[in-house]
Amino acid sequence: MESRGTSPPLTGFDALMPPEMAAKAEAVGVTKAGLGWRNTLALGVLGGAFIALGAIFATFVSAGASGHLSFGLARLLRGLAFCLGLILVVVAGAELFTGNNLIIMAWANRRVSTWRVLRNWLLVYLGNFLGSIATALMMLLAGMHLFGGGAVGLEILATAHAKCTLGFGRAFFLGIACNTLVCLAIWMCYSARTTTDKILSIIFPISAFVAAGFEHSIANMYFIPMGLLIKAGAGAEFWTMISKTPAAFADLTWAKFLWGNLLPVTLGNIVGGSVLVGLVYWFIYVRKGLVPRAD
Repeated sequence: MESRGTSPPLTGFDALMPPEMAAKAEAVGVTKAGLGWRNTLALGVLGGAFIALGAIFATFVSAGASGHLSFGLARLLRGLAFCLGLILVVVAGAELFTGNNLIIMAWANRRVSTWRVLRNWLLVYLGNFLGSIATALMMLLAGMHLFGGGAVGLEILATAHAKCTLGFGRAFFLGIACNTLVCLAIWMCYSARTTTDKILSIIFPISAFVAAGFEHSIANMYFIPMGLLIKAGAGAEFWTMISKTPAAFADLTWAKFLWGNLLPVTLGNIVGGSVLVGLVYWFIYVRKGLVPRAD
């Protein structure tokens, strides 16, 4: 007869071990799936805004850096700055679609219905979109693209344009790789006993995915619309600053954002987070009832 293990200790400073992390991930999934729709949507808006703040920080760090730093070092600094977004989500409290792919662990153990999973994902995804777009609009009105003599705006346009030219297949697989790392960061946070533990668990996986150029659907809800807003709304002063015209970013369109990037990246994120992290750890630790329920 197989042992069902013991419950995770309620006190202490040692990090939780993977079987205890699995129990915690399942319990968190049940809680998230049971949140009311208003709170879920509101927390989703915060999540989108927080990730946008990380994207803003990353943009400022990398604006103009290519002429002064090596490619790898510039990407590393961008990744480290972007970590701000997930740190805010985890520590301050918000809902993020990509991280919530781990609810699949509770679903696989039949503690959450398919409807509850899809309801959470849809509400959080919508909230993330609203929070990201609202932040982008606020940054346009604040004239963020004019900072650094237009270098910040040029960095945003270049980033957004590049994302819209990836193609469906590349975007899909870059999305898989991205959310594998994001959900591994969230997974490791389940081992944490302190805020410091959580922050350290986040830094390396998130900086890695940004440095490697992987694609995150929620981050792209800020990066690409921000580029689109600049392309449509920046004045002649800005275009003179950067010595370019909107025609230089011909592939930066709403259609290519929604169908050429956001759709494949979202699908890839679901595969990376739900399958390659959530279902893998469910298979290893939860499927035979070897871990106790952290009710």
